[in-house]
Amino acid sequence: MEIQAPKNSNNVYIHSSIIDEEKLAEEQAIDSWVPITSNRNAKWWYSAFHNVTAMVGAGILSLPYALAQLGWGPGVTVLVLSWVITFYTLWQMVEMHEIVPGKRFDRYHELGQHAFGKKLGLWIIVPQQLIVEVGVDIVYMVTGGKSLKRFHELVCQKHHCKEISLTYFIMIFASVHFVISHLPDFNSIAGVSLAAAVMSVSYSTMAWGASVKKGVQAEVKYGYKSYQTTADAVFNFFSALGEVAFAYAGHNVVLEIQATMPSTLEKPSKKPMWKGVIVAYIIVAMCYFPVAIIGYWAFGNKVHDNILESLDKPTWLIAMANIFVVIHVIGSYQIYAMPVFDMIETVLVRKFRFKATWMLRFVTRNIYVAFTMFVGITFPFFNELLGFFGGFAFAPTTYYLPCIMWLLIYKPKKYSLSWIINWVCIILGVLLMVIAPIGGLRSIIKKATTYKFYHN
Repeated sequence: MEIQAPKNSNNVYIHSSIIDEEKLAEEQAIDSWVPITSNRNAKWWYSAFHNVTAMVGAGILSLPYALAQLGWGPGVTVLVLSWVITFYTLWQMVEMHEIVPGKRFDRYHELGQHAFGKKLGLWIIVPQQLIVEVGVDIVYMVTGGKSLKRFHELVCQKHHCKEISLTYFIMIFASVHFVISHLPDFNSIAGVSLAAAVMSVSYSTMAWGASVKKGVQAEVKYGYKSYQTTADAVFNFFSALGEVAFAYAGHNVVLEIQATMPSTLEKPSKKPMWKGVIVAYIIVAMCYFPVAIIGYWAFGNKVHDNILESLDKPTWLIAMANIFVVIHVIGSYQIYAMPVFDMIETVLVRKFRFKATWMLRFVTRNIYVAFTMFVGITFPFFNELLGFFGGFAFAPTTYYLPCIMWLLIYKPKKYSLSWIINWVCIILGVLLMVIAPIGGLRSIIKKATTYKFYHN
């Protein structure tokens, strides 16, 4: 039997072409609406202060306490080694952003899909990245609330003000985010991020400057903190490793920051991005090392988990430093929230076919802020949260996943320098991921046994 050709075949091809063009136009419209790809006009200095805001956050305040748990030798070694390793892995991320000519990996999971495969890449990267970004925002809710409470206590010392629960201060801090979370993209929060970066340098300088002024305290001891059992000392050592890892978390948003920069074959985005990263890491070193080393030098193993809590004079300076912390973590919260907003909005619009409207953005972002506020109020364990999240999720995304992707994509020769460096980073990162959460989780459980919910 003879098979006849379909009638009006030209019309079929024309119709198919129209559908393809409409689909492409729809994809472009979505890209121009979601936060990460909607604006690509950022300058190199945006990279600098976005990265400073992302890294120099709540973690820096716990570094003297981490040194008290680690001791001078291991503490300084871990601090320096972490700076070197994360600087190297951040360079890898920037280089891999445009590893495929003509294509940009604007999100961490897109690079993961290129390295591990479309489905496996999502399953490897997305859960860990979400744990990091949501975990940081929860910790910053607690940090913002604690800093506001500390400011209130310092200002009210002479006036005998009524004591206010930490819960209310966390809610006050969250109220700011119910407003500014509706700024559409990274470039729109550039002013907030710049203010946050300036604040981070300011309160870091105040912290170590006030420690120098205070000097070495009476009966200061630099041995390990006194614990009831050896197990306490070991588990707190593990937790301190996570606290250091928490201090280097910028990798989780670096590709998303780079995505906001213009790029051509002649002038790829990695050039201005790397310029900003170098400036950011110099600032990070200028903040981290003095705070950690001088803070531990001044207070020894009696230092608080937040260095500002160890400093009570001059009152005006410490009060100001706490307000600077609040302003900084407002910016940091937004830096880590923006990729989460991007994921939520992309899934809702692309997969579930919601319309890309302001109402969708209004509802989803308010729910997210409310969720992080609720968890922060329920579990306000500052340094324990740092230890747990630092090891469990920050170690993979910061210390060794970039190295694994580098090995898979570039395939350096076995036993070459690049191959050896990457495997060293992978081994150290895996060890950190395994042991750090153990200490943090144990500390959280111990605190939870005596903590009364919503009575803090």
